[in-house]
Amino acid sequence: MPEAIRKVNVIGHLHPDTDSICSAIAYAYLKNQISDIEFEPRRAGAINRETAFALKSFGFDEPELITSVAPQIKDIQISRQQGISRETSLITAWNLMRDLKTGTLIITDEDNDLEGLITVRDIANANMDIFDSEVLSSSRTHLSNIVSTLQGELVSGNPDGVVTTGKIRVGTTPEMMEGFVEKGDVVLVTNRYETQRFAVEAGASCLIICNGAGVSSIVVEAAREKGCTVITTPYDTYAAARLISMAIPVRAKMLGKENVLHFSVNTSVDDAQKVMASSQHRFFPVMDEDGKYIGVVSSPDMLNVNKKHVILVDHNERSQAVDGLERAEIMEIIDHHRIGSIETSAPAYFRNMPVGCTATIIYGLFEENGVDIPKNIAGIMLSAILSDTLAFRSPTCTPRDKIVGEKLAEIAGVNVDEYADAMFDAGADLTGRTADEVFNSDFKVFSRGHARFGVGQASFMTENSRKAAEALVGPYLKDAAAANDIPMVFYMFTDVKSQTTEMMYWGENTEQIVSRTFNVTPESDIATLPGVVSRKKQVIPPLMATLQDMDEG
Repeated sequence: MPEAIRKVNVIGHLHPDTDSICSAIAYAYLKNQISDIEFEPRRAGAINRETAFALKSFGFDEPELITSVAPQIKDIQISRQQGISRETSLITAWNLMRDLKTGTLIITDEDNDLEGLITVRDIANANMDIFDSEVLSSSRTHLSNIVSTLQGELVSGNPDGVVTTGKIRVGTTPEMMEGFVEKGDVVLVTNRYETQRFAVEAGASCLIICNGAGVSSIVVEAAREKGCTVITTPYDTYAAARLISMAIPVRAKMLGKENVLHFSVNTSVDDAQKVMASSQHRFFPVMDEDGKYIGVVSSPDMLNVNKKHVILVDHNERSQAVDGLERAEIMEIIDHHRIGSIETSAPAYFRNMPVGCTATIIYGLFEENGVDIPKNIAGIMLSAILSDTLAFRSPTCTPRDKIVGEKLAEIAGVNVDEYADAMFDAGADLTGRTADEVFNSDFKVFSRGHARFGVGQASFMTENSRKAAEALVGPYLKDAAAANDIPMVFYMFTDVKSQTTEMMYWGENTEQIVSRTFNVTPESDIATLPGVVSRKKQVIPPLMATLQDMDEG
């Protein structure tokens, strides 16, 4: 496999059943034993109670949910640009932008939480606002920012001090400064002693001596007595006056977090592109799954996307797969259903066998690769086979399924009949369940020609549990059709021990379709189908044949 592959998601179908979940776990385990790449099982929907019972029985947690394999921000190149402190001066930010060749910097706190962003335009606008003489005090600028901006030296004063009052003034002569310099002002002066002394006596909070000029000990002592900070700078008065406003912290001009458009690493590329198209900004902060800042992305980054790599198990129908599949790289398909509508952009390994369960195929892959099956993996593979073959009673069950199931039961150390009864009973338990939950525990959408329809199935060990499920799910079929945007719904309530299915249905002509397909006369909107227990083998093919005949007729 190419080195560019970082991780492969092993995914079953939507509305996952026990085979879909357990085969994903088992196959991911096998691939991790024979490959250097990381394979992770995923689920495409909520698991049902039968599957939950199987996982708990053998010590597994639910696989993580994945609803789409469309590219996300995590699948593009994120520029790992470090955040800056909110106290960083504008001049420092400007120089950093120049060095990084970027027009945007992200502002974060010490915990890497997003605080805002600042752009080159924000700094340029601040620099052009030459009439704001109170910018240092209104921004509560640190003296250390002034010293660094002016490349100066702190001669006297508190290095941790903050400018809180006053305006920026340029002192020329005592005569010109009288009535102009006020208490708390920041005053820029040259080397003239009388000018320096007058500014201190006038109550300046900060005296900035330009041209690298010296300052007498008398002035320094007077400044200390008055609480006036003294800074020297090599810049002349004009340059210093232009630069000093660039000492203010970026927080004074930044766009605050509440107004910053940012993305999570899990944001889809499509959604991010829509946001970018409506924004005037070029760069956007990216947050990790814990909400911490990690870098920035821009529109050009969206053009170079690393596709997600997936393996599909227990399905090969596009309608049963997660969203975004057309934008992912399908590496393998392991399935036991009819060949459906999924197309791949490149050659893929496709293992399709006419057996009752995907786990039966995966058992053979363990054998082919010489990998021993651990007890817990054997347990969930057995669960999958028992579920799909209705404990070896389904017509889809092949001799291979039964042989493999018995071998897995031996490895797992369980009694097949006892475990199967317990698993099916757990799946049939309706305590606290809604009609939606029961309906979607095993439901698939199919198409034939212009017709689209869905078929669900639930299996029961007792008549009471089956009748209770029919009473709960029957009234919901209309809503289920609307939720899945399909015109017809059929639902199989299968009695495992008597091998009989009672089918309920909803949609135009569905009673006629059921009657014609199974040659029965439904009573009270229920068709009793003796010997029918397999959706894949006994329901889908004849339903599709009937729909095709009706379409052609």
